[in-house]
Parts: sequence; structure tokens; C-alpha cells
Amino acid sequence: MNRAGESTDIRFSIRRFHPERDEHPRWQEFSVTVRPGMTVLEALVRIREEQDATLAWRSSCRMGICGSCGMVINGVPRLACNTQVLEVGRRGLRIEPLWNFDIVKDLVADQAPMFDAHAAVQPYLLRDDDRDDARAGSELQQSTEALVDYLQFSCCIKCGLCMAACPTVATDTGYLGPMPLTAAQRYNSDSRDQGMVSRRDLLEAPGGAFHCHFAGECSRVCPKGVDPARAIQLLKRNLLRSHR
Repeated sequence: MNRAGESTDIRFSIRRFHPERDEHPRWQEFSVTVRPGMTVLEALVRIREEQDATLAWRSSCRMGICGSCGMVINGVPRLACNTQVLEVGRRGLRIEPLWNFDIVKDLVADQAPMFDAHAAVQPYLLRDDDRDDARAGSELQQSTEALVDYLQFSCCIKCGLCMAACPTVATDTGYLGPMPLTAAQRYNSDSRDQGMVSRRDLLEAPGGAFHCHFAGECSRVCPKGVDPARAIQLLKRNLLRSHR
């Protein structure tokens, strides 16, 4: 192992797949000289600039905010932009697209089903008085204590790492998944929201909250500490209480 502060050559094994050309996915190896502090995303940029311009992935902010650069790095769903190469792969990195999604190309996963499920849970405030004349000049005030009930769950950046780690998503395409269910709990817990009954049929249906097996992998990989597993357990409790 090189002394601290020195650059070292790291082998990257990257899963490649172009659906218009390839019958099956394949693995391609690259060697990158990695300096201390270099992220996986920076290494991928170097590979594309210096070795293979056809390598595809999705990224944007480079700051762990947008959630675009989710991928599986050495067997764990992570964000490439805030994962340092030398912290996880001194003996080499194996990179593949997020599990449980179809592949668009190389490391780009098709997350449209996740966002469709997210939209289905109505992730916005629902009000019985949701009319322009009722909202005009009014303000829905909220206490600090009420904010705490959902604040943690509002930190979700929709990266899809939880969906990739979830064993139930892997085995049941009808399951809504931890990201959409966490969004539902976030709004059901909001004191300004009145949409529990409107969301309830979907959340209680097959593939809803009660289909979660509580494996906890979603919370383990969440880069923002949202804890989707906790959100889903609270959602189950609240759904049962809503029938009283």
C-alpha cells in the first residue's frame, strides 16, 4: 500500500451494456491513477476523457444533493460523487448500474417506474379547502414540534439507492418501494396535510406499505440518513390507526 498522500493505480471493472448493440452485459476494465480524495465520479470522468468516450452514466451536482449519480460500487448502492475511491476500493472497484432497474446504457438506470410510483402516492399537500379563494391571504402555520414529525423524511433526494438495495423490490415489481412509501409518510405526517384517506387505498393495496419485509437495507444505504425503513413502519402504524 502506498504511503498517505501518494497517487496509486486502481483497477476499475465497469459493467457495460448498450441495448441497441449488445445482447448481454459485459465487463470492461480500466486502470486509473487515483490521488487521495478522488471520488468515483471524478475517476469515471477521467476514464471517459482519456480512455473511452462512450462510457455512460448520469450525474449533475457533484455535491451529493441531486441524487443523479447512484450506482452500485463494490456491491453497495452509493452516490459516485461522495464516494472516495481509496476509501472503498484500494484493491480495485467493481461498478455496475443500480439493481432492480432496467438499464438505459452502461451505468444509467431507467428510474421511470420509481418516479411513477412516487407520483401515485400524491407527494404534495392535500387539503379539503384546496381552492384559490380559501388560500388567498391565508397561511398554514406549523409548530416546531409538528415539523419534527416529518423533517427527516423530507431530506430524500430521490436517488434510488434504497430501491436498489431493497430485496422486496428485487422480487416484486408491483411493490411501490421505500422511496415512494417514505414520501407518503412524509406528507401523511405533515400537520398541514389532510390526504391520508385519499392515499390510503393505494398504500394498503398489495404492493403497498404492508408488503415491506423490514429488511432495513434501504436505511443502511441512504446517503442522507432519511431512514426509509422507519418511515414505512410508522406508515403502517398510521394506516391502521386511520381506521379507528
